[in-house]
Amino acid sequence: MIVLTTFDRNEYVYQAMKAGASGFLLKDVRRGQLAAAIRAAMTGDTLIAPSITRRLIEEFCHRPSRDGGPPAALAELTARELEVLELIGRGLTNAEISAGLSVAEATVKTHVARILGKLELRDRTRP
Repeated sequence: MIVLTTFDRNEYVYQAMKAGASGFLLKDVRRGQLAAAIRAAMTGDTLIAPSITRRLIEEFCHRPSRDGGPPAALAELTARELEVLELIGRGLTNAEISAGLSVAEATVKTHVARILGKLELRDRTRP
């Protein structure tokens, strides 16, 4: 399911992701981004409007952690995995990450799988 809406409020994004949405885009999305979101959803990936992703990441990064530091699991990630995680957070698909990092898409999928494993996540959208 891909949510296409004019409302970019964080609470709507959270509700959509909890309900299993594979994408959350604003109605002013360009045709290419919409097509990318549909392709991502078909392959099990997720695409969120970049402006929303940026805002959610900023909110997450500025939220104080319970113990005062970053989650311990983040320390287990390699520099490349952190780089891939940031690009995932920006809403890029595996293919876009692959092109941006000049690596094979299979390599990106391996990094994503390792990130999910180290962070004990089921997939890119749900814990």
